[in-house]
Amino acid sequence: MTQRKKILLCPCGTGQAFNRCCQPLLNNDQPAASAVTLMRSRYSAYALGNKEYLLRTWHSSTRPTDIDLSSHQQNWQRLKIIDTVAGQTGDVSGEVEFVAIYKVNGRAERLHERSRFEREGQQWRYLDGTVKNPVSSRA
Repeated sequence: MTQRKKILLCPCGTGQAFNRCCQPLLNNDQPAASAVTLMRSRYSAYALGNKEYLLRTWHSSTRPTDIDLSSHQQNWQRLKIIDTVAGQTGDVSGEVEFVAIYKVNGRAERLHERSRFEREGQQWRYLDGTVKNPVSSRA
C-alpha cells in the first residue's frame, strides 16, 4: 500500500496547492507577479494569521505600525475576484475588486472591497481600499 501526501489547497481559492500558490510569497521566497497575485496572497495571510506578511506587503505610505489579528474572530471561507484594472508587469499601479466571505460566531459575512496597489521599488504593495456595500450575507 502506498501513502499519498495530502495536498493542501491554497486558501485564496485558485484551486492550486498552497505550496505552489501563495506559500512561496508568504515565505518571502518570491515576489508577487501582479496586483491580483498580491491580493490573493494577502487573503491567504489573513486566513492563516500571518501578520508579518501583511505588514511587509503594505505600502510604506499607508502601513500601520502594527495590526492585531488576535481580535479578529473571522473564519475566512472564500475569496472571489470581481474585477482588476492594470496591476501587471510594467504597470506602476493597479486595482483589484473582491468579495471575501467569512464567518463570525457562525454567521456568514462579506467584505466587498476595491483595493489599490502600487509598486514600491520593484515590489507590489497594498496601498488602501474602499469597502463597498458593507452588509451581512447568508452565504
